[in-house]
Amino acid sequence: MKDLTDKEAAELDEYYTAHIPKVGPNEGGFFANRTRRLMALDELSAAYIRSACEAEHKTPTEIVGQLVREKIAAAE
Repeated sequence: MKDLTDKEAAELDEYYTAHIPKVGPNEGGFFANRTRRLMALDELSAAYIRSACEAEHKTPTEIVGQLVREKIAAAE
């Protein structure tokens, strides 16, 4: 890939300043959508997941997955 000239870079800057790209079907990005999912929880559940993430160095998805697998295993 060739380097941009100063003129080309300025034109791209002007274009994307005037035409902000949409990042998804809900006009939210990957991280914004992940945050919205966590906000649907009650405050106690969200606090538990956040503290478990810090203690176990895992993502919220990993913590919830672990809880679901434990619940399924206990039901069997």
